Amino acid sequence: MSRRTRVIAAAVMAPVAIAAVLFLPTPYLAGLLAALLMLGLWEWTLLAGVRERLSRVSYLAANALLMAALVWGSGHGGLFTLKLASLVGAIWWLFALLWLARFDFAAADTAMARVIKLLAGSFSVIPAWAAICWLHASQPYGPGWALFAISIAWAADSGAYFVGVRFGKRKLAPRISPGKSWEGLIGGLISAILLALAVTPLFGLPWSSAPGLVLLTVVTALISVAGDLFESLLKRHAGIKDSSNLIPGHGGLLDRVDSLLAALPVFVVGKMLWLGH
Repeated sequence: MSRRTRVIAAAVMAPVAIAAVLFLPTPYLAGLLAALLMLGLWEWTLLAGVRERLSRVSYLAANALLMAALVWGSGHGGLFTLKLASLVGAIWWLFALLWLARFDFAAADTAMARVIKLLAGSFSVIPAWAAICWLHASQPYGPGWALFAISIAWAADSGAYFVGVRFGKRKLAPRISPGKSWEGLIGGLISAILLALAVTPLFGLPWSSAPGLVLLTVVTALISVAGDLFESLLKRHAGIKDSSNLIPGHGGLLDRVDSLLAALPVFVVGKMLWLGH
């Protein structure tokens, strides 16, 4: 697929995504994202080595019911269930970091490995969905905060790509993703920091809050890279290049949201610790 096709697809998707986050009411955004993430979980089942259609449908149904339970609980507990799910997701990504350090863990195509990877899918997708829903519904500037959290991952990914292409020499994780470099990682972090400084006044924050926002941004950007690497690890295990061919020039849905799956719950937990809400 040509680079031009990739650029055109991105030019179409980005404005649509931004408009949805900024202008859709939270319930409608939550429903749209739930539907999209179900597609992502469908792709995840293949990464986990599950190919029986009934098993894949059952897995999606179980996760859809979990989402519905979180929505029901949030209606009775002041969004507490969404916050709790976000916390679970942030904790999960600490374990995922250990998994990245053990490339061969669950690499064999066994029943236990498939179960572990399916659980990893639920722990990755459900908390990310809960986090963006809670963030979008929060006050003040809920949609703005949601877009900012998403933009951190975008900035880190774009900065890493352009700096890595131009200056990348030292491989970040050659066994998992040979194209990533330490130079690219630094470029991505700088891009994310500049974004944080640019939005500080937009949220009505005093400049004295900038160091806290920058710290939250750096942590979120770093964990977004872990999300990207984790999906790459699963694809290496499965022996495939893309999670699907759903998006021209970009692969599957998971290939576009892998970094967000990690970034969103960590950002939400960090924001709650930093601002208290």
